[in-house]
Amino acid sequence: MIYFEQVSKIYPGKYRALDNVSFTINKGEMVFIAGHSGAGKSTLLKLIAGITKPTTGKVFINKHNLGALSDNQLGYLRQNIGIIFQDHKILFDRNALENVLLPLRIIGYDRITAEKRARTALEKVGLGGREKADPVTFSGGEQQRLCIARAVVHQPGMIIADEPSANLDRAYALDIMELFRSFHQNGSTVIVAAHDESLMADYGHRIIRLQEGRFAA
Repeated sequence: MIYFEQVSKIYPGKYRALDNVSFTINKGEMVFIAGHSGAGKSTLLKLIAGITKPTTGKVFINKHNLGALSDNQLGYLRQNIGIIFQDHKILFDRNALENVLLPLRIIGYDRITAEKRARTALEKVGLGGREKADPVTFSGGEQQRLCIARAVVHQPGMIIADEPSANLDRAYALDIMELFRSFHQNGSTVIVAAHDESLMADYGHRIIRLQEGRFAA
């Protein structure tokens, strides 16, 4: 479970990205975060992932107060989170399989098990057979799928995605959203931030709307 208790985040220059926000996301839920650019969506996701800490208030994941955890404890917690942010961070000096293997190598999986899981993840996102391909040859949508495969290869209990369909045509964007729905149907808690609410309309899941760091109607 995710719980925000009166959370505010103020960046240098007194920019208030989030302003006294409280909400709960239950385990196994799929939730959309909507709002214009600068509304606070990315900051909210970074707080959930423990990448940044609140200026005031508390963020809890499974009853753990993230602000009270050490860096090592946060790193352990993140092993159960798959993160997809707007800047893909694809390693273009490695092929698709090696990109997806990376988190498993960090966790300590042996090579045989890691490769099996990585190939399965690539298959799930529609990149089966492209294991040896250079990511620079992938389209924007395929690069996004590669990032998703890398984020879910360790079968995390929670998946968070920041504008995963940005800069994609509508057909490809809907395909990406379907991938997240499939992960949710398999039991993961899924949180997807996007500015285009039309991509969320058909799914029937809760939408948290942000405007200038606060909840919007």
